[in-house]
Amino acid sequence: MTTQSGEPAYDAQTALLVIDVQNDFADPAGTLAVAGGEAIIPYLNGQVALARGSGALVAYTQDWHPASTPHFARDGGTWPVHCVMGTWGAELHPDLLVDGPTIRKGSGGEDGYSGFSMRDPASGRQSATELDGLLRAAGVVRVVIGGLATDYCVKASALDAVRLGYRVSLLTEGIRPVELAPGDGERALAELAAAGVSAVRRSVVAQ
Repeated sequence: MTTQSGEPAYDAQTALLVIDVQNDFADPAGTLAVAGGEAIIPYLNGQVALARGSGALVAYTQDWHPASTPHFARDGGTWPVHCVMGTWGAELHPDLLVDGPTIRKGSGGEDGYSGFSMRDPASGRQSATELDGLLRAAGVVRVVIGGLATDYCVKASALDAVRLGYRVSLLTEGIRPVELAPGDGERALAELAAAGVSAVRRSVVAQ
């Protein structure tokens, strides 16, 4: 993976995508809490401020599931119940700086891993969210991505962005993996590198 040290360059043709920084993922009390999820929020807030100060669009995604969906283990899927629409768990974390539109995904029971697309878990049918249209209407050609979780929604969003023709950078200080299996996070980073996603790392980590 090509690595850039320091802060990413934001401009009017760049969008920052903040993926699924919701209570059920970021808060330790969440039903699908990601280890270290809360720790990335101050860094992401700094990126939001940098992006907005440079005239860049910032967009957020939210898992937004119905109470019953094949996405959940109790209904035949993989995951514990999480991010049920209208609940505390589905809300964006209260410490997250929100300064832009939010794209909700999975409200029809789909697997909403990517911010750009959803998949019906029964039929496999793919459908698009409004995110691509939003970015193209704003003249965006490059996206910078952070959020949760590295090996699922972040990875899927980044791969979709590449497929759609965007140049993609990943904030490695602003992501954390679920790791259902050990090493899933590193495998996700390797897959993203192979797809042409570049990594952004801070040269100095603020204390």
